[in-house]
Amino acid sequence: MLYHMYEFQHSLFAPARFAIDVTQQSFSNPLSPLSHMPGAKHISAACDVMEQVTRRYGKPKFGLKETIIDGEIVAIEERNVLEKSFCKLKYFKRDIKNNDPKLLVVAPMSGHYATLLRGTVEAMLPDHNVYITDWTDARDVPLFEGKFDLDDYIDYLIEMIEFLGPETHILAVCQPSVPVLAAVSIMSAENNPSVPASMTLMGGPIDTRNCPTEVNTFSAERSLSWFKQHATHQVPWPNKGCMRIVYPGFLQLSAFLNMNLEDHVAAHRKMFDHLVEGADEDADKHRLFYEEYLSVMDLPAEYYLQTVDVVFQRHLLPKGEMISHGRPVDTKAITKTALMTVEGELDDISGIGQTKAAHDLCANLPDAMKRHYEQKKVGHYGIFNGRKWRNMIAPKVKEFIREHN
Repeated sequence: MLYHMYEFQHSLFAPARFAIDVTQQSFSNPLSPLSHMPGAKHISAACDVMEQVTRRYGKPKFGLKETIIDGEIVAIEERNVLEKSFCKLKYFKRDIKNNDPKLLVVAPMSGHYATLLRGTVEAMLPDHNVYITDWTDARDVPLFEGKFDLDDYIDYLIEMIEFLGPETHILAVCQPSVPVLAAVSIMSAENNPSVPASMTLMGGPIDTRNCPTEVNTFSAERSLSWFKQHATHQVPWPNKGCMRIVYPGFLQLSAFLNMNLEDHVAAHRKMFDHLVEGADEDADKHRLFYEEYLSVMDLPAEYYLQTVDVVFQRHLLPKGEMISHGRPVDTKAITKTALMTVEGELDDISGIGQTKAAHDLCANLPDAMKRHYEQKKVGHYGIFNGRKWRNMIAPKVKEFIREHN
């Protein structure tokens, strides 16, 4: 019922949003007499902020049209080179014939779209042939397409790596660190010829028993039946995935916002001030960030519940007890795939040591093929986006990939 109520509330608020938009235009358009009244800028700014926080955002576009290679502008063309029911493998084809390393960026399937990693992709494009997992909103996947769980996620990754072939490098941001490590372990144990040359795990929950965060504690203190009852709901008509059981994106977004509610309120107050002061550039930066941050997707309930169970409650991967579709996940089988882990000092999603734990699990991998980097003064988002990612973290990741290419 919660999902139905959410849809009903959104429809019910539509006339109010229309009135807010008309008011904002009336008090901001210089041709309108109302725009010259005292307090007009304050009214317009308030309406602008209100419109932003009440809008339901669709899937953003990557919008990466070009990159710079050796000082030259090179055009980019987005292509879907492999399509599955729950994911498309997107390729950013550069209009150049450089023999650069193949890089598969695995985006988190955790509520936000793959476009959250736009900055990640943009930084890697000048030096790599970049592919990314573009996950599909579960509410848009018809019920006849079947289920999708963590084991299916791992199978998808193996298929994509095999599709790209040998000498592929893989970079996982946050949640996919676990299925990526599992996929590489399975491929290594089976002597798969397409086993990746390297994998970079960034801010991932490999072992959430290390330095547990609020997210980890919340997941561990509640039973799986509690999550099934309170966090999963049926997709309503007229969505394509009608009757599919999902973890709704709006619930995930609510959880993210509540973790740092004061910061988000303060950010919108700043946007209001920028609009009143006429600082349009600063207001646009805020608007662009939240247009991405507030765009959310639903997750298949099977995948969500299995992830909570396997990763956050029973810790099967670090215990050496994880099994995927009957295949043991033996991290000690990894001997040919170089490993780099990246953590942020202020990460409040994946605490310090959770990603680094992968090094101990890959016990048979030579030390010369392992590297760990901790970025000071960055939180979870700053690991893969922003100035410190571009200037400090990305160069080290690129160096690592080149070294093991």
